[in-house]
Amino acid sequence: MARLCMPDPETFSEHQRRVHDAITSGPRGRVRGPLAVWLNRPGLAEKAQALGQYCRYDSSLPPRLSELAILAMAVLWRAEFEWWAHKPIALKAGVSEAVIQAMRDGKAIPFERDDERIVHAFITTLTDTRQVPDTLYEEALGILGQDALVDLVGLAGYYTLISMTLNVFAIAPPDDQPRELAQP
Repeated sequence: MARLCMPDPETFSEHQRRVHDAITSGPRGRVRGPLAVWLNRPGLAEKAQALGQYCRYDSSLPPRLSELAILAMAVLWRAEFEWWAHKPIALKAGVSEAVIQAMRDGKAIPFERDDERIVHAFITTLTDTRQVPDTLYEEALGILGQDALVDLVGLAGYYTLISMTLNVFAIAPPDDQPRELAQP
């Protein structure tokens, strides 16, 4: 059970109502997961949802690569809600089922595209070592380009915030949905 839920809409402050309405009228169409928790602090919700909108809908990364990166972050943080929410989006965006299953299972990933391989290598190296060596940076820059590389780092930062929020406040997929990520 979640440790903290969205405030009751009947008791929203004006700021909470404004942020809630901005989220529901945007591409997300609803408030759930970390956004619901952040509404307890509407200033945070307002800024975080704007960054999230950029990372998901307005960045230079094509949806296939951004969704691959989001799934990588979900695996790294063991954020079940994020995995559950983004797996179908990743499949629709063109990430193969084989890649997704291997990521989930911690097995060798059968990448067929260099851009997917480099996104995954970049995200996992950055989160594992807190650094990116020059060789990986140069390869990512050559494959993705400067704009996409900057957006990829921003996405990693945003989904770290998302994953921390999900894990700290115990936000899980609906009870009738399977849990797919291995827990320690």
